[in-house]
Amino acid sequence: MENEHIADFLSDFSIEVTPNAANKIENFAEYLPLGTLIYIAHIEGTPIEDTVSTAKKITDQGFTAMPHFPARIIKDKEMLSDWISKYQNEAGVENALLIAGGANKPYGDYDSSIDLIESGLFDQARFKNLHIAGHPEGSKDIDPDGTTSNVDEALSWKNEFSKRTDASMAITTQFCFDSNSVIQWANSIKKSGIDIPVHIGIAGPAKLQTLLRYSIECGVGASIKILQKRAKDITKLLLPYKPTEIINELALHKAKNPDFNIEKVHFFPLGGIKQVSQFIKEQ
Repeated sequence: MENEHIADFLSDFSIEVTPNAANKIENFAEYLPLGTLIYIAHIEGTPIEDTVSTAKKITDQGFTAMPHFPARIIKDKEMLSDWISKYQNEAGVENALLIAGGANKPYGDYDSSIDLIESGLFDQARFKNLHIAGHPEGSKDIDPDGTTSNVDEALSWKNEFSKRTDASMAITTQFCFDSNSVIQWANSIKKSGIDIPVHIGIAGPAKLQTLLRYSIECGVGASIKILQKRAKDITKLLLPYKPTEIINELALHKAKNPDFNIEKVHFFPLGGIKQVSQFIKEQ
């Protein structure tokens, strides 16, 4: 019965790639079910041609591409329009993850995902799916004072937007390791009236050192303590981390609470797509 809960929870999962990682995979069908939603991370300094080429490879092989649009590295409306046009015309893309991005200062006119939405260009292009970022443990970048006031206000604005748009919206979160934090956050946003479905970010199997490095870089808060505790256990230090515990706990909670607003799992393959694929097959 427990395996059924996990299988249901992992069904229709999504995953993220970089252009460099995608170049190393000849055929995504070797590791992922056809039709899988594949996000394309757009790291600062990456030429748009590289991400569009990756999107084309993904769609040509029978998968669904969802490129990142990091607001702070998009200079102006002309550049945003050019990106949308390239993705649409060259790779058949109809989906976007709208994020502020990791740049410390905006390159130009855009500073947030709200700015991108207000451009009106995604509506004009009739993008079918617009996903936004979620932060179960808050974001020091958005709320330097340690609260969640700015994050909450932005999420409320996006929730109102979702009610008046034809595009399907979802919240795709940063990766987490603590199921209790995730459950409390998901329940709290639902209680505040946010009814956008949540796709919970999960770090795929990887070396503990790799996870700690990414966690610090990405500002993952309370979850770091779980990794640090694991690092102190010499019996686990050299073993690769697998997200078995958090997946099991969230799957069980979903089974007991069918109205739980987490609908899907989104994998960050920090140790590689092959490792995520193997992990899912083992469940």
